[in-house]
Amino acid sequence: MGDLKPPRFVLRIVAAFSRHDEALEWGKSALISQWGPIALESPHFDLVETNYYDNEMGPGLKKCFWAFAELADSSLLADWKLQSNDLEVECQQLGRWPESRPLNLDPGYITEAKLVLATTKDRSHRIYLRDGIFAEVTLQYHQKRWTGAQWTYPDYQRADFQAFFDECRGYLRQQLRQNPA
Repeated sequence: MGDLKPPRFVLRIVAAFSRHDEALEWGKSALISQWGPIALESPHFDLVETNYYDNEMGPGLKKCFWAFAELADSSLLADWKLQSNDLEVECQQLGRWPESRPLNLDPGYITEAKLVLATTKDRSHRIYLRDGIFAEVTLQYHQKRWTGAQWTYPDYQRADFQAFFDECRGYLRQQLRQNPA
């Protein structure tokens, strides 16, 4: 049996998308109130790789990422997804936007070796956590670059997304050096 080690802290991130800047701002504010300040924020990218969400969210989606300043215990990933799902419902119930789903929030985390996302959708490569939540290694960091797998969504393979993930990884490494577990 291997030695049991305390949890390794990770950089919590959220991928958020909407066609409404106000909905994105609402989601960011709601998450800050639950998880604390944001350390890094990406630009709003045009989400052009898919039209999968158009029926419920409308066309012209913008996607951005938020990385939270305080490192977190990765074993809480299912909790983060359940919280973000609740916030999506709360945002929809505000009735400010015509879409049935004005905001999508996908939490995950970055380690020095990977980017992991939480999802409610089961697939062969996803690991069940609890309460209907699965985890997926979306990208791995190998030979000084991010690489995807056959299941990695095309947008996560974009250079501009990965440049932001590089910033996140650098922030994580700095935090771990300053506060080793």
